[in-house]
Amino acid sequence: MAGHVKLDQIAGEYQTLALEGCDGVGKSTLAARLSTHYGFTVVHSPKTPDHLDLVSRYREILTQTGRLLFDRCFISELVYGPLHRGRSRINWSQAIDLAESVVERSGTFVHLTAPPTVIQQRLLSRDGEANCLEDISALVDGYRKVFSTLADYARVLTLDTMSPELPTAG
Repeated sequence: MAGHVKLDQIAGEYQTLALEGCDGVGKSTLAARLSTHYGFTVVHSPKTPDHLDLVSRYREILTQTGRLLFDRCFISELVYGPLHRGRSRINWSQAIDLAESVVERSGTFVHLTAPPTVIQQRLLSRDGEANCLEDISALVDGYRKVFSTLADYARVLTLDTMSPELPTAG
């Protein structure tokens, strides 16, 4: 599903949501709205130290009960890992297994995207600094490729957050 998506449509259909996209695309903003209006427990996934096992960490989180919303998840490792470290700490087999666990929890992935220039401006406004457009473009393209592959195994909703306002509840 691309373009404008109503939050009640997403929230009413799924018990587990994994919001993904590069920094500055609107994940935390959307997560806060979904949590406030629909009772999702938000799991923010910051950078995981290299010595921790990502797959076990996410498997454990996915055993929790109730409505879960990931504000970034294991998918980011498939994008940021190769671009920042030259490799991902999880392989595609592990990612697909985790994606299937999300689906088993009545879940879906929400791929948030926007033009690199919009993302760069948001980061500058929010943080006072931002990566160059080339780096942001590589991240946007990386997410597009990852979600193109993942869509063979799990439902992926794509939401373009270019609009200054994310969809409202209702």
